[in-house]
Amino acid sequence: MTPERAPLTRFAKTMRREPVSNERTLWKLLRDRRLEGLKFRRQVPIGRYIVDFACFRHRLIVEADGPTHADSLHDRDRDDWLRAEGFRVLRFDNRQIERDPQAVLTTIIAATKNPSPHAGEGGA
Repeated sequence: MTPERAPLTRFAKTMRREPVSNERTLWKLLRDRRLEGLKFRRQVPIGRYIVDFACFRHRLIVEADGPTHADSLHDRDRDDWLRAEGFRVLRFDNRQIERDPQAVLTTIIAATKNPSPHAGEGGA
C-alpha cells in the first residue's frame, strides 16, 4: 500500500466498523454471496474514493444515499470518474432501501445481467 493510500484505507476500515443504518441493512442482503452468489465488498477504496459496495466481477458500484447526496456535485464528479474507470454506478435513496429492499435487489441483479456499462445508472 502506498503512503498516500494509507489514510483512505484506514478511513474505509472505520466506515466498515461504523456503518449507517441503511448501509447496514443493504450489507445484510449483499454479504456472503447472499444475492445470487455475487461477491460484494463494502467500503472499498477505488482510486481516491471510497464506495459503499463493489462487485468487481461485474464492475458494479452500489451506493446508499442519504439526504446529503441530493444533487451533490462531488457525487457527480465521483460517478463520472468511476464510469471512466469502467464501473457502473447504482445509487439508491435510503428511503427506498428501507421501504422496498426487494426492488433494490432486483435492480442490482438486472444490472449484473445487462452487458451495457451504463445500464441502470442512477438507481431506481
